[in-house]
Amino acid sequence: MHCSSPKMVCETKIVADEHDAIHGTKKESILWSSPPSSAPLNPAEAKDVRKDVVFIREFERGDQEEVRRIFYEGIMERIPNTAFRGLWQQPKTQFLYVLLTIMCFYMTKSLTLTCCAPLILMGARYYYSRKVIQNYLDCALHTDMADIDAYYMKPTGSCFWVAVLDGRVVGIVAAQGHEDENTVELRRMSVDSRYRGKGIAKALGRRVLEYAVRNNYAGVVLGTTAVKLAAHKLYESLGFRRTGQSEDYRLPGMSRSPLERLFFQIRHTRYRLQLREE
Repeated sequence: MHCSSPKMVCETKIVADEHDAIHGTKKESILWSSPPSSAPLNPAEAKDVRKDVVFIREFERGDQEEVRRIFYEGIMERIPNTAFRGLWQQPKTQFLYVLLTIMCFYMTKSLTLTCCAPLILMGARYYYSRKVIQNYLDCALHTDMADIDAYYMKPTGSCFWVAVLDGRVVGIVAAQGHEDENTVELRRMSVDSRYRGKGIAKALGRRVLEYAVRNNYAGVVLGTTAVKLAAHKLYESLGFRRTGQSEDYRLPGMSRSPLERLFFQIRHTRYRLQLREE
């Protein structure tokens, strides 16, 4: 199986406040938390605040297992989303499925089989979504996610960060520099499902923007196949603007067989944040 450099960004649920101006350099870590209150806190409140502090630092070798787990679980969530929710983004496929259901009735004259046809089609969508996304995961886990040091920490213009909350790695994000285009690509963003809704993904995204500004890149780009609207709202809240969209995107690991094309479609959206004029 040929595994090219994949460009899937995991969707996230975001509820976050705006933060201060971009700051920090590649080799420093940052602390992010809710704005402090002017009133003094009692010990119990102070303990709760400390638990809410998100510490964003560079990847270390000891993080590998947790990073791979967060990435794996985040991508596996995409299976039902792509199979079922993603169908609403594919009007041509909806029309085709309706046509197949009508043809089933005319060919079989069976109301029972006709009623079962949509369930069979949805089952096939789930099967092929699972197959394609697991192939994609296999590619990712045997390329850049297999050796984060080699892919992100050693090359100039690239870096990988983890978000730590209460001593646990709860989120990940990567930046990959493209010197020919003078841009940084935001990649591999994912947050542990148990810690969403705390603004962690937004803090990770801002860390990539800080990195790009401090290293004098002209812009930050990303590509996403996220189905949920929350992911797209996150990128827009960070300042990204949509620059293109493909309805027939090919993920690494896809075979493009006729059945796969019938039961698996995915929309790929490209975003860009221009930091300065070149």
